Amino acid sequence: MAKIMEIISKETGGKSYNTEKYSYDTIGMPSFDYDDDGEKFIKWQVSGETEKHKTYVDLTNEAKRQIGKRPVISYFLDGSRHTYKVDDISYNKKVYPVIAGQVGIGCCKRTDGRMRPEKFYRRLVLSLPTVSNADGWKDDVFFAAQTKKLNKSEELNKLGIEFATILPYSPPKDQKNGKMEDSGIARIQDYMIESEKEMVAELVKAGKLNQDNYLLKDGSLEYKPMKSGREDLRTLQKIKHNYKWVIGVSKSFNPESILDHTGKANANYIADLPLFHRTPVARYENASYLGDVKFGVWYIRIRDKKYTRTPFDGVIKVEKIMMDEEKDTGIDSEEIDLISATLINERTPTCYGTDKRWANHLYPVFLTESYVKSQYMSTEMFLHLF
Repeated sequence: MAKIMEIISKETGGKSYNTEKYSYDTIGMPSFDYDDDGEKFIKWQVSGETEKHKTYVDLTNEAKRQIGKRPVISYFLDGSRHTYKVDDISYNKKVYPVIAGQVGIGCCKRTDGRMRPEKFYRRLVLSLPTVSNADGWKDDVFFAAQTKKLNKSEELNKLGIEFATILPYSPPKDQKNGKMEDSGIARIQDYMIESEKEMVAELVKAGKLNQDNYLLKDGSLEYKPMKSGREDLRTLQKIKHNYKWVIGVSKSFNPESILDHTGKANANYIADLPLFHRTPVARYENASYLGDVKFGVWYIRIRDKKYTRTPFDGVIKVEKIMMDEEKDTGIDSEEIDLISATLINERTPTCYGTDKRWANHLYPVFLTESYVKSQYMSTEMFLHLF
């Protein structure tokens, strides 16, 4: 039976070198240090909530009042991807890496205190250089046709699996310092984000999300505009109304990106955040990056500093997209307090010893992450396809 790379090299006219195959996740490749974009700066210049708080808000009593009540957060979504170097292939006497990936997007629902899988995508993808389309005409049509041919292979049919898409990558603009494989990995990362947006859209269309059933998305909601992929999912302006009942929670963030109202670095403001307190909500906007979409951003301390390694362990960053009616007034402070108190209560049970990020982890998110990871094909089986 023909292997995937045999089919790809034959169909695209490239030369496969059958080089060493490995997972980038197991060789110490650089990864994103922060869940949010560390290059963006947050200022507490303009309030993002209806009550103009000047200092920390104590949520201890509100968190206690919520104990025993049905939490307003019912759905938990996590997306991840595993990427692999599966070969080198040459076109026009130049050699390019072939990158493959497994993308997993999972959503779990909590019903009567029990977590159950709600929806899951496992999508296998391949990333090839754009020059593999020799004519350079209509990449989307060409690579869609190659995907269909690939999925007709005897081995894939025997295993009952198929590839979702082939993603073309362009060489990095900085040819001297940029790496070809990073361009391929970036395409797979973008595809993962598009799949997250797609799942949120499906939950909204099915009427799953409302004021009593929020969705917690693991990580930032600050989606950059995309040049490829589904037209209806490319920009936040087009999908922001899907996020009325969605919050993004980041376990890690760049504390140096936080500025006070004068524009000076103010990481101490987060480091000194007392237990079970939140910051005021900052209004965040970046027209060149996010268009006219505005965010409410705040931080909550869910663990006592004396039990953690750094002053920022035990602090989570929360984001919520402002709807049109909230742009002038800000997000309702009572809604912010309810969400924040619910998040404080989600800190237990604790995954201490199971995940090194335990201090910033919320247990339902940990369970959702674990569910997504359990659905991956083993590295050995995946690489054997090539």
